[in-house]
Amino acid sequence: MISSNQNTEKKLRIRLFVTLSLWAVVGFVATGLLGTVADEADNVVIVWLGSRLDLLYIMFLITGFFGIFYFYWKKPWNYLNEVIDATETVYEKSAESITLSAPLHEVESRMNQIKMSVLTSERSVAQAEDKKNELVMYLAHDIRTPLTTVIGYLSLLDEAPDMPSEQRKKYIGIARNKSERLDVLINELFDLTRYNSKAVSLHRTEVDLSCLLSQITDEFYPVFSANRNTVNVSAEDGLTLSADTEMLARMFGNLLKNAASYSDAGTEIIISAKKENDFAVVTFQNTGETISPENLQTVFDKFSRLDQARTSETGGTGLGLSVAKEIVELHDGMITAQSKDRTITFLVRLPLAH
Repeated sequence: MISSNQNTEKKLRIRLFVTLSLWAVVGFVATGLLGTVADEADNVVIVWLGSRLDLLYIMFLITGFFGIFYFYWKKPWNYLNEVIDATETVYEKSAESITLSAPLHEVESRMNQIKMSVLTSERSVAQAEDKKNELVMYLAHDIRTPLTTVIGYLSLLDEAPDMPSEQRKKYIGIARNKSERLDVLINELFDLTRYNSKAVSLHRTEVDLSCLLSQITDEFYPVFSANRNTVNVSAEDGLTLSADTEMLARMFGNLLKNAASYSDAGTEIIISAKKENDFAVVTFQNTGETISPENLQTVFDKFSRLDQARTSETGGTGLGLSVAKEIVELHDGMITAQSKDRTITFLVRLPLAH
């Protein structure tokens, strides 16, 4: 902006100097011609004017210089008024661009950039507000569903004190199951908020990636066996990470639960890890319904589950992949998803320990 002001000022000075010079030359030529005419004329007025050429020339210069200086003195103020008027349109929501005089081209370009930034920011704020409202709606849905079930069964137990013990045990089991589901949802939402706000510190230690994956797979064996799935783990030796073991276990566990939830019954889930430059690349691959490109773009968003999955027992809370993404990014890594021909693949890149 400073450079633009200096360029505009320099151009105005040059124009002022050229205009004054031309005015002086024109006055000199005009008085010279008047003197020539006066020498040959018999008219008393012309002869009198010819005898006052010096005075006429001075008056010509004074009058012209005054007008020229006034013109160029007003010009910066006109430019300033243009800029002031333009600033009033910077924060308008219309996409109409700002137009200024030619000498203010650079200022015009800068102001249009600012206006586009403002419009982009406003769109981002609006999108963030929409996402927040959507998150609140989904959260209310996911909390209300198990909570309504718990209240319903507790009410039945309260209203029927002489209920048969077998039926009472069944109702208590359902209420407890829904309460545990509600507890998982609240905990995951709390963790996601902490990770997203970066209000969590990493307790880094050296982690053997192969051992960690094998350990997590063993822990989730009951989850896989429920759907008759098998897991094949293969990892290169020597893959050591400097990471928070508990967080990594949480992240890999979420990916395993997701694979188990959306795998076809009786299929194999493949987990592999290899070195690529200074990164360890961990792949989770399962067979299931192909995810559309539109859903792939939002698969790591909060509560990004299909409607039919939201009502199922295996659908999860819809926060698992969001939590996984936050944990990966806390470790300066990257996570992506791919889906083609009924094969779903999640790729996690994490920096290796030096």
